[in-house]
Formats: sequence, structure tokens, C-alpha cells
Amino acid sequence: MINPRIRSALINRFPDVLVDKLLECYVEQRRNLLLGNHRPNEVEGGRFAEASFRLLQHSAGWGITPLNEQLDTDGLIRRLSNLPAGSAHDSIRLHIPRTLRVIYDIRNKRDAAHLGDGIDPNLQDSTIVSAAADWVLSEFIRIAGGIPPDKAHELVKGITIRRIPAVEDVEGFLKTLRPSFGPSDRLLLLLYHCADNGATDANLSMWLKPSQRRNLVRTLNDLEYEKDLIVSVQGKFRITRRGIHEIERRNLIEIE
Repeated sequence: MINPRIRSALINRFPDVLVDKLLECYVEQRRNLLLGNHRPNEVEGGRFAEASFRLLQHSAGWGITPLNEQLDTDGLIRRLSNLPAGSAHDSIRLHIPRTLRVIYDIRNKRDAAHLGDGIDPNLQDSTIVSAAADWVLSEFIRIAGGIPPDKAHELVKGITIRRIPAVEDVEGFLKTLRPSFGPSDRLLLLLYHCADNGATDANLSMWLKPSQRRNLVRTLNDLEYEKDLIVSVQGKFRITRRGIHEIERRNLIEIE
């Protein structure tokens, strides 16, 4: 689930079909990075780049290549760079296209989408792809919505709020729909839902069953220091990659 502010900012300037495709690919590449799925991360990064190139076509006032047709990315990058200075934002003309080239080349030339030279996708490649996608999306948000760069990046970092069957959001109150869960599994499920946004101990206490609140500190310490399933940073708890694996391995996201 995407923060509505991100989609709203983008569709102020770009076609909603392209915005939805861009955000879908962004979320999938980021999720695959967290799970250590490097090849799918880079494939989704390439799809993100393809959607981004089409947003650039729209920004330049050109016809948009249909989603089912191959892009001439090299030609598009050249055309954008040849736009007169001042006729379009420098990020549209130069910076975003060059950054997308990096994502696209990793996808196409590092064995993510083809047999290529047999080099396996790795964490370094996936991290570059994800960081570049973060920056590109932040730029699109800033340009489309007139948002300062730091605020745009803050929106992007909190982009992945998961919507899962076993957690219901009732006007900001998170209700877990697994009545048999103990406090540890309930906390882990809540933090899986919150994803990068995380949650404070006060939030988590409020969302737990009243009978499970008494030993909250001990339970959180066990999840963080004994099991490495969560981590606390700047007053908020977030799920770790190990925690994500645990939730998905045990299929805890379904309603009981």
C-alpha cells in the first residue's frame, strides 16, 4: 500500500496509469531487496526504469511509448539531453535519465534478465538499484508536487505500508485478526504491517490485547536482542529482514 500523499503528488502531473505502474514496480523491487531476492529486485528495478522513462516522455510533451512496446532508451536519453536548457527541469533533461541508465544496465547486463556473462546478481547490485530508484522517485515527487527534496525523500522512505488480511486499519488503530496469537507474534505481525514506518512502543501497547501489555518491554527486548526479528531506531521499532522471513515462512498474514 502506497502512502496516498505520494500517489496524489504524482498524478497532479503524470498519467495515473503510469504512476500506478511506477509505484507497483518500486514497491516490488524494494520488497525483494529486503528479502534478499536480488534477481527479482533487479528485474523490478528495470521495470521501474521503463515506467520512469515513460514519465519523462510525458514531461517532455512527447508521445508515450505504449506499455507493451519496447523503449529506445538510448535514443530517449539523447533526445532529453538535447532539450534546450530552461525548457525542462534539469532532472528531467539530464539527471533522472542518467540514473535510470544505471538501473537499466544492471538489469540487462548483469544477468538479472538474461543469461549474459553468467555473473549472479548480488547485494551490491541490488542496493545500487534500490538507492537509485529511491532518488528517482523522490525527484518525480518533488517535481510533480512542488515538495522540497528532504520532504520528498522522507515520503519515499516511508512508502511501504503493507496491507495484509490479518491486520485491519480502523482509522489508524491497527486491529490484529489472529485471536490465538501471543504477544510476540502479534507484535511481529503489527511491525510487518507498518514496514519502514515502524511504530513506537506506545502505539504497539495500544494495539495489543490489554492482557498482553504488562510485559511489553520484556517481549520487545526478546524480539530485538534474542531473536533479531525487530530493531529499535530513533524511538521506533521496525521489523528486520529476519522478521519478514519469519512472518512469510509461517504464513502469519492470513485471517485466523
